[in-house]
Amino acid sequence: MAAVDYALVARDNLSHIAARSNWASREPGVIVVFCIVFVVGVGLIGLWISKCIAARKSKTVTPA
Repeated sequence: MAAVDYALVARDNLSHIAARSNWASREPGVIVVFCIVFVVGVGLIGLWISKCIAARKSKTVTPA
């Protein structure tokens, strides 16, 4: 039974892992959509937080 050359196996696996292609450069439209969704999401969360703060301020009684 032949011995397994682990150096050869490791080199083949490393070359397979290291030979990655840039997915973002091939799919720029998807990245743009991700960015737009992120910006809209952050804006909606900011709007919700500002409404919560305004509601909390309106509940407090101001001394007259």
